Amino acid sequence: MRLMPLAESQLSDAQRPLFESIKAGVGAKYQNFVTTREDGALLGPWNAWLHDPEIGSAIWQLSQTMTKARRIPDRARQVAILVTGGHLDAAYEIYAHGAVAISVHEMSQARVAAIAAGDRPDDLDEEEDTAFSVAVALTGGGALPQQLYDRAVRVFGVDGATELFYLVGYYCLVAVTLNAFDIRVPAAQSASDA
Repeated sequence: MRLMPLAESQLSDAQRPLFESIKAGVGAKYQNFVTTREDGALLGPWNAWLHDPEIGSAIWQLSQTMTKARRIPDRARQVAILVTGGHLDAAYEIYAHGAVAISVHEMSQARVAAIAAGDRPDDLDEEEDTAFSVAVALTGGGALPQQLYDRAVRVFGVDGATELFYLVGYYCLVAVTLNAFDIRVPAAQSASDA
């Protein structure tokens, strides 16, 4: 970890509003994985965003917008996030969203591991399979093939397809944040536990 987690007592006046907003948002949304240290310091990408509150606030606002959109089913969202995190080898992203996929969406650990490894499980439904295919194509680089674009629009509608594209891009940003600052799975956990 290249940026030490900031305890509440260490926050500047510029960091405090962002910390409070993230802590409330993360606390309300994620109970399935470790998001804070015992002293209340944020972990994951959120701590990195606190270190630069101007940019971090903009990213947090995008995070909240992506969370509210909900134009595609959450299982398909989790598939796209796991493909993205896996492609970029972002351990905390795989750990966190693997935990959500397992505990909230009842995906098996083997299924989560396969998706994160870029292996298409045989039991994906049409929405999950479309999310998997789109995330693989977008993280692979180059233009999204027309046939896959058309499929995403057919399955999710124009607004849902657009959300899916932005979701993959957003989680690329999260993964790069995690990797740049060497943010790993909390010590009490391991990537194989997710």
